[in-house]
Amino acid sequence: MNFEYNEKTKRLQAAVAAFMEEHVYPNEERIIQQIADGDRWQPAPLHEELKAKAKAQGLWNLFLPESERGAGLTNLEYAPLCEEMGRSLLAPEIFNCSAPDTGNMEVLERYGAPEHKEQWLKPLLAGEIRSSFAMTEPEVASSDATNIETRITRDGDEYVINGRKWYTSGALDPRCRIMIVMGKTDPDNPNRHRQQSQILVPLPWPGVIVKRMHPVFGFDDAPHGHPEVIFDNVRVPVSNMLLGEGRGFEIAQGRLGPGRIHHCMRLIGSAERALERMIRRLKLRKAFGKAVSDQTVWQERIAESRIRIDQARLLTLNAAYRMDTVGNKAALKEIGMIKVAVPNMACQVIDWAIQAFGAAGVSSEYGLSHQYANARLIRIADGPDEVHRNQIARLEMKAYGDDERSRRGGNAYVAPRETGPGLNRVPRFVS
Repeated sequence: MNFEYNEKTKRLQAAVAAFMEEHVYPNEERIIQQIADGDRWQPAPLHEELKAKAKAQGLWNLFLPESERGAGLTNLEYAPLCEEMGRSLLAPEIFNCSAPDTGNMEVLERYGAPEHKEQWLKPLLAGEIRSSFAMTEPEVASSDATNIETRITRDGDEYVINGRKWYTSGALDPRCRIMIVMGKTDPDNPNRHRQQSQILVPLPWPGVIVKRMHPVFGFDDAPHGHPEVIFDNVRVPVSNMLLGEGRGFEIAQGRLGPGRIHHCMRLIGSAERALERMIRRLKLRKAFGKAVSDQTVWQERIAESRIRIDQARLLTLNAAYRMDTVGNKAALKEIGMIKVAVPNMACQVIDWAIQAFGAAGVSSEYGLSHQYANARLIRIADGPDEVHRNQIARLEMKAYGDDERSRRGGNAYVAPRETGPGLNRVPRFVS
């Protein structure tokens, strides 16, 4: 692949970076203060003002590939733009490119009926409402989606939903008007990947109970939030089913591929900003008679940070290229690789930045603690490291098949076969 960004990407990247410099970085503290001083579960006015500015400049819905509703960018073209946004935890929403809305909009675009798109996708793309995605459950290992226990039962012209979800990101937001819920419609199906379905639940809605808020390392991420949600005999029309019964796992795979790469793109931007903060701090501070940046231990960490960030970026661009050229399903291994590598990289770089700041690093003054909490969360969200590593290993081993060469150890030495009285004793190798 060509790692050089095309002219359209360069132009948009410059526009996003300029917007960040002019509007986002100078206003981060003010937005956080507005959330703290007012009703934490209402949108910050300044945040909404910046969204209107971004929309007016055409920096809006940049994420949606293969659709006339978005900017028409490929994953590879979107990658550097998403990275720029990831430098601030507040920025993705400003450009209407934040999770879980991006994933939900992609689901509605790919799998939604025309009426779903009119009722929910249209206002989501306009930034008029927000959404949530209910998949993770407290009682089972949700890293295996076939474990999900929430039931979706057909009753005439309605489906009845019963279950319990948590860390349902976005469900506390007062603008949240639609939730995509994953549950089982056919729990006894011998094909474990045909038991699940996904269905649309409007909010607020009878029987949907937001029980409590779950912070992430103490951060409540207001007004977004990650609550526990109870579904108590929730009835929705049959027409709210996405794609059809038993297609939930298929939808999840289609949704999580783009969601995973978006997380990784944003984390690269977060790691870049942490490295910048680290270097500036080290150059300002003195210890033992010289600038801390002159200490070789910190020079090693700076160098290692640059190496790891660039490795992660190249791996992510390769995954984006594969998604664009062969499709999300064929790029499964590459997506899994970045989902392991990038959050781990970000955790380490941000951790070094925290160390460079000393006591200030663990405070809320510089945003590093929140950056770290987010990076650490992404090692679990959309599939934990262990699941992705297992999948990568299976895909890697599958490439070797079960032929004679594999059983003998590939290119290893193979003893000669007996061919008669004049045995050939010269070692031979197979390839």
